[in-house]
Amino acid sequence: MLILAIDTALEACAAAVLDTDAGELLAREQLLMKRGHAEALMPMIARVMQSANLAFTSLDRIAVTLGPGSFTGLRVGISAARGLALAAKRPAVGLTTLSAYAAAIVGQSGTAPVISAIDARHDHVYFQIVAGDGSQLVQPAIAPIDDAIAASQFGAPHLVGNAARILADRWPKDGPQPLAVDTQPAPDISWVAWLGAAANPDTNPARPFYLKAPDAKPAAPPLAHAAIS
Repeated sequence: MLILAIDTALEACAAAVLDTDAGELLAREQLLMKRGHAEALMPMIARVMQSANLAFTSLDRIAVTLGPGSFTGLRVGISAARGLALAAKRPAVGLTTLSAYAAAIVGQSGTAPVISAIDARHDHVYFQIVAGDGSQLVQPAIAPIDDAIAASQFGAPHLVGNAARILADRWPKDGPQPLAVDTQPAPDISWVAWLGAAANPDTNPARPFYLKAPDAKPAAPPLAHAAIS
């Protein structure tokens, strides 16, 4: 299976092509950035596809991160994935940034829980907790940092994500201490591709995954003047 993977949800713009039969990436590229994803993504995808020496119609599916993340950034990736999938007549599948963060750790941490955490600002984080075998302990949620730290009840964890250091710095000294702290600005694009290969297109559509309403909202229409009786 040939997968084009796209990630623009956080502080990176990344694309890769995975050949699952060969068990390797044919091409990959990542640029760290806080903004400018819209301008960077399509030229990057073109370069990755050229490097892999593939036409878009050779792909079996397109995988994209759905969030949590930057409202603007993730919309860029999802729109690109949908557009390319429509043009190539291939399915587009979505997966969360939290699951992509955790995928790189699950299976390597033994029985230790894995906490994926993304900075939601205002002393909050998006987080998810999975067991060492990948089974879910706490579903994706947005919560105050102290609530996420209460996950110490599951034992000494492996922290991963762009908010991993935030959690580590606030971790209670009298509890089981984190085994590792992997602070990454964005998930590894290779895991976005592998999760995309495993996803069911019927149950994992390329739709934004929101745990809170976007900060940017359309302006309310002006109030109509009351009629004078």
